[in-house]
Amino acid sequence: MIKLSATAAFGLESVVARELKGLGFGGVEVDNGRLSFAGTERDIAKCNLWLRCADRVLVELARFPASDFEELFQGVLKVPWGDILPRDAAVHVSGRSVRSKLSSVPACQSVVKKAIVEALKRKYHAGTFPETGPRFNVEISLRRDIAIVDMDTTGPGLHRRGYRSGAGEAALKETLAAGLVYLSRWKPGTTLADPFCGSGTIAIEAAMMGRNVAPGMGRRFASEEWPLISSGTWEDARQEAVGLSNREELHIMASDIDEGVIVKARRNARHAGVLSAVTFGKGDFRDLSFASPKGMVICNPPYGERSGDRKTAAEQAGEMGRLFGQFPAWSFFILTAFEDFEKHYGRHADRNRKLYNGRIQCYLYEYGSSKFRVPGQRTSQSLFGI
Repeated sequence: MIKLSATAAFGLESVVARELKGLGFGGVEVDNGRLSFAGTERDIAKCNLWLRCADRVLVELARFPASDFEELFQGVLKVPWGDILPRDAAVHVSGRSVRSKLSSVPACQSVVKKAIVEALKRKYHAGTFPETGPRFNVEISLRRDIAIVDMDTTGPGLHRRGYRSGAGEAALKETLAAGLVYLSRWKPGTTLADPFCGSGTIAIEAAMMGRNVAPGMGRRFASEEWPLISSGTWEDARQEAVGLSNREELHIMASDIDEGVIVKARRNARHAGVLSAVTFGKGDFRDLSFASPKGMVICNPPYGERSGDRKTAAEQAGEMGRLFGQFPAWSFFILTAFEDFEKHYGRHADRNRKLYNGRIQCYLYEYGSSKFRVPGQRTSQSLFGI
């Protein structure tokens, strides 16, 4: 068995833990955005193809105390690099240090690279290495003088699904969009709407969940080039994923006031293979109405930091509070970085959770259906006709 780790953005650790449990992994340990578990080479492919909310999948090669450079060098040297890396391996070392005596990350990276080269010299009895072969990303993490040596199996982060093109400024990451759907506990039999859909990420991620489409099917991963994992392992994992997808009928609606982004959203859904599962339409959220007695809204409306207009964000929050209160049987999950959102919305959320969209701190505000008691109903034409 191999010691694997899935990294996760702050606030999504519990979601990734649920994902790993659903994939059949037990004994998952969670620590500071890192979820550790045991697996096989086949599980490297499985996790990269199926994890929707994690950032990367790592192989943990070593963990040891390192309060000086000699301890770091010797600890890295003990890793059996000659059994892992081919002679022409292109080795790139990245690093981070938190509350450790070895605080210079560039210096730590240099020591790690020297230790790896020394190990390869001993294995291959050579003085130089061409580094023209497959790329191996080695990560050195130091936290409180404990070093962890990882190898990244993913390459570009797992949010790079491959279906989205031309995403706008501060676009919602695919992994976070999937996390919002998980946190809402949406099920395929429930109507789902996003009236601020932008590039369509929330709707597309929900559709991929509803039809059990593996999120990594449209891309390749760094470890596919590694000679220690057979190409047949990846082929088998992909074939299995294809067989597990379905064509379930879903009720997912996505709209935006900008016709241009709707065109992009449709294109993204087509690339993701779920265009038939989502109804896209141009419309202002103020005209929103639902014919379905129950349902769910998951959205990421523009906020002050993104729009550059806090007054507009405040007015929008107030309009959302008045409008959404007209649908007492619906639930609403609203992600925003606007810190005064609840104040202008008109009511404290039933629950909230701190999340990060890239470097932007946001909160996911949940307003459950049983809590709405806003008097007065206005008539408006149904935007979605459901």
